[in-house]
Amino acid sequence: MGRPDAFYIPPGAFGEPYALTGGEAAHCAKVLRKKAGEIIRAFDGLGREGLFRITAVSRDRVELEARSLAEAPLPATRLYLAAGFSRSTRRDFFLEKAVELGAAGIFFWQAARSQGRMPEAPKESWQATLVAAAKQCGAANLPELDTVSGGAAGLVAACSHHFDRRYLLWEAPGLDRRIRLDDVGAPGEALFVLGPEGGLTDAEAAIFQDAGYAPLSLGERVLRFETAGLAVLALGLVANP
Repeated sequence: MGRPDAFYIPPGAFGEPYALTGGEAAHCAKVLRKKAGEIIRAFDGLGREGLFRITAVSRDRVELEARSLAEAPLPATRLYLAAGFSRSTRRDFFLEKAVELGAAGIFFWQAARSQGRMPEAPKESWQATLVAAAKQCGAANLPELDTVSGGAAGLVAACSHHFDRRYLLWEAPGLDRRIRLDDVGAPGEALFVLGPEGGLTDAEAAIFQDAGYAPLSLGERVLRFETAGLAVLALGLVANP
């Protein structure tokens, strides 16, 4: 028997009476043509999940009966990425793979060399990409997703009290501090800042370093933002098998 199809129930609605609504109900009933009696998986993005039996199907609501419920434990090490905003077709790829690799959070910030203006709040399509990725890979947790205004200084201020460790991924020539497994494997919450497509300015790098962000190198090659971020998360999986 294959893995049950997965569906998302927002955290506030994950409880009795369980049901799929809106787009999730339409996808279940009209696209996948699920019938009463079939078993599906549902999750809320905060670690709660379960197997459910469909009891009734209509166009805009699918009633569910819980068969088994579980809650994924919070990982001891939680990695967050703060990426300089870029108008890039690779953003969806970045979000999708970040879910698969277990990112705890993804923040976008308006950098001096950002392409275009960052929206004030995450777009619904970004969240939909996270949900689709979690369905595919079986994750019960979705990364925290946010946009942070105010440039480098705004990001420093917003993150000043929320992380155990803060790092700046920087392509500066001669930077000899390479990323280590301890950086991505030590318990607690770690934030890794990435520049946009055009890289960080010297002024931005100075702001982060003055705030105590440890500059790290991923090697001699200049990596695109999504490559650098996903490399950090992949190292995290190695450090936390």
